[in-house]
Amino acid sequence: MDPVQELHDAPLAPLTTFRLGGPATRLVTATTDDEVIAAVREADASGTPLLIVGGGSNLVIGDKGFDGTALRIATQGFSLDGTKLELAAGEVWTDAVARTVEAGLAGIECLAGIPGSAGATPIQNVGAYGQDVSSTLTEVDAYDRRTGERVTLTNAECAFSYRHSRFKEDPERYVVLRVRFELEDAGGLSAPIKYPETARTLGVEAGERVPAAVARETVLGLRAGKGMVLDPEDHDTWSAGSFFTNPILDDARFADFLARVHDRLGPDTAPPAFPAGEGLTKTSAAWLIDRAGFTKGYGEGPARISTKHALALTNRGDATTEDLLALAREVVAGVHDAFGVTLVNEPVTVNCAL
Repeated sequence: MDPVQELHDAPLAPLTTFRLGGPATRLVTATTDDEVIAAVREADASGTPLLIVGGGSNLVIGDKGFDGTALRIATQGFSLDGTKLELAAGEVWTDAVARTVEAGLAGIECLAGIPGSAGATPIQNVGAYGQDVSSTLTEVDAYDRRTGERVTLTNAECAFSYRHSRFKEDPERYVVLRVRFELEDAGGLSAPIKYPETARTLGVEAGERVPAAVARETVLGLRAGKGMVLDPEDHDTWSAGSFFTNPILDDARFADFLARVHDRLGPDTAPPAFPAGEGLTKTSAAWLIDRAGFTKGYGEGPARISTKHALALTNRGDATTEDLLALAREVVAGVHDAFGVTLVNEPVTVNCAL
């Protein structure tokens, strides 16, 4: 077996989609589950800070870098048994989606084009265009740093909610090794289309099915139009995709929000509003950002809002992490001043903070 790859004073910026951040004291690349576990155990035994890096699409690393061991999970494994899918944590997510669609299976086709690795998907319950991983995921294999054992967690044990999970709640405990899904064989058709924009683009009613390949291609087109499909030549994709989660407001906060909207934009203005559980309403972070005056392309410096989507903050090529965070703080403050809503960042911050 080849020795585990190890580098010192290793640049981390190239491992992130933002292409930002300083170096790690040490970078270990693991290509098997056993190598992952061994690297985690070594770091924990020596009290060394540990940073897990997958596809780097949800990571904002401070300019000073990371004083500790960065563990890059580069494991591979794609297994399809009927409708049962198993992925190693290091598998490229969007490639795995493509392969399930080629196999004629439904359930994750609208998650096409999402950058990053399969192991990251359960952590923040990745979702887009009416699907999220929690609706098809059955199990997660993980290394439990608290007990020192390999464990399997069921869907219920993952405690999924909107862009959240047990793994995100307790980020120091679990290292995801494998994810398993139960997909659907609908004769090559997609799952019922839920998202209004997708349905409109497809020319179907919500709830209808289309060929899964068509659904996937449509989502890829929609994402590309918003700069949400990675392209090294397009600085709009030097981002973490959506930088803020969509706010979920209780009835009192939503009423206050609505009053502010009417005061600022007129009594006939209706902001996006979606049911999010009893007494809760979800609204659109992108709408808030745009209506607060931070339109596409906003910014003077090397970090700016994407020219394609108000929800993406981008590195125009020579930004620092501090440039990015300054822009993020400006957006958060502006939205709060305008609408009384505090936006929450979706990417994980390392050795830096808003």
